[in-house]
Amino acid sequence: MLGRGVWSSVRQRLSRGLSRNVGGWASGEGRKVDIAGIYPPVTTPFTATAEVDYGKLEENLHKLGTFPFRGAVGGVCALANVLGAQVCQLERLCLTGQWEDAQKLQHRLIEPNIAVTRRFGIPGLKKTMDWFGYYGGPCRAPLQELSPKDEEALRMDFTSNGWL
Repeated sequence: MLGRGVWSSVRQRLSRGLSRNVGGWASGEGRKVDIAGIYPPVTTPFTATAEVDYGKLEENLHKLGTFPFRGAVGGVCALANVLGAQVCQLERLCLTGQWEDAQKLQHRLIEPNIAVTRRFGIPGLKKTMDWFGYYGGPCRAPLQELSPKDEEALRMDFTSNGWL
């Protein structure tokens, strides 16, 4: 069975990056950025008799704790429509082992990526494409255009990270 020390160590490592204070570029004030979901889920291994395999679970958690670049588990495909060169640069930095520069760039891409995927979705992506000189075009039904308030929040996600 996993000891109390193992669980607290794992919990501390996994929660370390789930929210991060990010300094605003213009104001210098810190803001909370929700980056939940960046870490891969940890599945529970079972034995042949349907018992939890605590030894394998502990092994998996220790492996997860040694990953050198937490968060590199997928693509930033929607964001590549507007910041394609920067997304490609992130990949090059990772492939060449420039982890510190890759992490800095990734942190600047997190808010805009969340904005054009989870937060504002397709309407946000289309508006952002228009801003960057691409054709985003109008939203098709049943999607609605962004409200002025949402458009301003979207713009802030890009300007606060130096992209607009």
